[in-house]
Amino acid sequence: MQACTCALELFGIFLSIIAWLCSLATTLMPQWKTKSTELLLKESYETGLWENCVMHEGGSMECRPYDGVLGLPSDIKLAQMFMCMALATGILAVLLPIPGLQVIKCCMGQEEGCHAKKVMKMIGGIFSLLSAVEVLIPVSYIAHETITEFFDESVSEQVAKWDLGHALFCGWAASFLHIVAGVLLVSSCYCLQMDVHPGAQKRHNVKAIAYSSKSTSEYV
Repeated sequence: MQACTCALELFGIFLSIIAWLCSLATTLMPQWKTKSTELLLKESYETGLWENCVMHEGGSMECRPYDGVLGLPSDIKLAQMFMCMALATGILAVLLPIPGLQVIKCCMGQEEGCHAKKVMKMIGGIFSLLSAVEVLIPVSYIAHETITEFFDESVSEQVAKWDLGHALFCGWAASFLHIVAGVLLVSSCYCLQMDVHPGAQKRHNVKAIAYSSKSTSEYV
């Protein structure tokens, strides 16, 4: 059971790191929405959370950061806020469970220490699940707005429309990995709870036998 618990812990931490890196890439990538026009076939436009970019046919890219925050559309400001929170909670989801790993020998053999290790892993798993929600909300919201505008029949087909960018798919992958990592960390806590320490169980059995023998001798 301990080997299974260690595997769940380590795999959960590994996925948490990968998920956080995907969240960071999603936050920094300018390809949240892309658009190409029929008039300028050699250029495509991309917009992200922090800048607008123009991609040329040769592969070169020119980007311009936003002048301010207050003038941005509401969906961009919402995405900035949620992605920053996701990065903060995601790094906590990586760091908090590390002292609670079974391969870390601190606080081993003490009941209070084992309880603290389990609590730290549980909190890390909850933070990972929270990060998944914080990434999923802005990514899905911007994807919904983009799809709605793309299939809007009131807009002429000759007008260039925004399409889904690569950053959205990276964000969905990050959210999925955060969910899996959180589930693994929480599951490792329940596996550890089921794994009764042999020493404590042995002492409990010895005390039970001694108490039974004492009661029998007193009766006789």
